[in-house]
Amino acid sequence: MSFENYHQVFTAVKKHDKCRLCVAAAAEETVLQTVRETRKEDIVDFVLVGNEERIWRLAMTNSVNLKGIEIVNVADPLQAVDKAVRLVAEGGADILMKGMVNSADFLRAVLNPEGGMRTDRILSHLAVYEIPGYYRLIYMTDGGLNVSPDLTQKKAILENAVSFLHSIGMEKPYVAVLTANEKVNPKVQSTVDALELKLAAERGEIQGVVVDGPIALDVAINYEAAVHKGLVSPVAGRADLLVVPNIEAGNLLGKAIIYFASGKMAGLVLGAKRPVILTSRNEPPYGKMASIALAAYSVVRNK
Repeated sequence: MSFENYHQVFTAVKKHDKCRLCVAAAAEETVLQTVRETRKEDIVDFVLVGNEERIWRLAMTNSVNLKGIEIVNVADPLQAVDKAVRLVAEGGADILMKGMVNSADFLRAVLNPEGGMRTDRILSHLAVYEIPGYYRLIYMTDGGLNVSPDLTQKKAILENAVSFLHSIGMEKPYVAVLTANEKVNPKVQSTVDALELKLAAERGEIQGVVVDGPIALDVAINYEAAVHKGLVSPVAGRADLLVVPNIEAGNLLGKAIIYFASGKMAGLVLGAKRPVILTSRNEPPYGKMASIALAAYSVVRNK
């Protein structure tokens, strides 16, 4: 299935029993605002790990009802992250979310073998956009973690994203491996890699997916553009997932969607033992809520 907007995701999550979300270093104003707004939707139960006194103080300031929420008192933010990672890895919660802590420190804790969240898969970022005027959510990877992935890493990044899309009910997602145009040019490595990813999917090395590349953005999302260029592609105009060549391309495309097209973004980190939510500190509560809803749906749908 394909979601048209985040409201449909919220509705889908509510059809299942709630899962538990653990916030690492939760003593932060926007985190607690997110808790407040998410509890209105009643889609997850929270576990807050952090400075308990500060959590209660910020909760009172921001009108957050903490009744029924488990709070694990760990004053130091880095120790709070380590505690939260272990708690999630051991099954005390289903989803891990970053609070008031540096992203590098947060990811270091996730990758620490002693924490229990690390797997043999690469960590990668999946962004999900709701764009006014566009008929459904669009997914993009990896514009957030891997700077300049090689072919092997791109394949692993794609596998992470496809696995997540399968988990939310998309049986055979359409994937566009983006480049500047549709021609393979040995001097442009992204076009060579795009073709190799397409061939890997055709050989069955990446299953349950339709991949095309190299392919430009206009063709991926607009069928008329393909017709105008005289191109025949199974992905043309119907791409669910956009695979960008590097972090710069993903960052630019994502910010263009948000600031030029008034899009709303959710974001997840894939490849760990359990779903991880990593959003920026200036991400509005709605964006964090959307991230929570997507992560929760991937969990509850498969329990």
